[in-house]
Amino acid sequence: MATRNPPPQEYESDDDSYEVLDLTEYARRHQWWNRVFGHSSGPMVEKYSVATQIVMGGVTGWCAGFLFQKVGKLAATAVGGGFLLLQIASHSGYVQIDWKRVEKDVNKAKRQIKKRANKAAPEINNLIEEILLPISSSI
Repeated sequence: MATRNPPPQEYESDDDSYEVLDLTEYARRHQWWNRVFGHSSGPMVEKYSVATQIVMGGVTGWCAGFLFQKVGKLAATAVGGGFLLLQIASHSGYVQIDWKRVEKDVNKAKRQIKKRANKAAPEINNLIEEILLPISSSI
């Protein structure tokens, strides 16, 4: 029941002319395709019926959804639990933040960004200054 597509046609527009290329016919005409993928490598439509494709798609979709649901719950639990443990450790005094070092690192990063921005377009430099000014004043 496979129908052959007509040969590529050329369409002309006002500016340029374009050639339409049918990739399925191109692949069937060239022998390298058969050497790489084998003689029976055609579209999935030619191998299985529509009902089989729908069933296989539904089953694989359900399995993927089930797997992602379980993995997603596990990941959310791990991230939430880790955040909770960090908060408990912080309030208990096990974790202390060196705010002087944070300020030093932020200022260092800001200088590097400004240095790179000076090499870029001047418009970007103005934009970065507008963004970083409120950040540095809040620290």
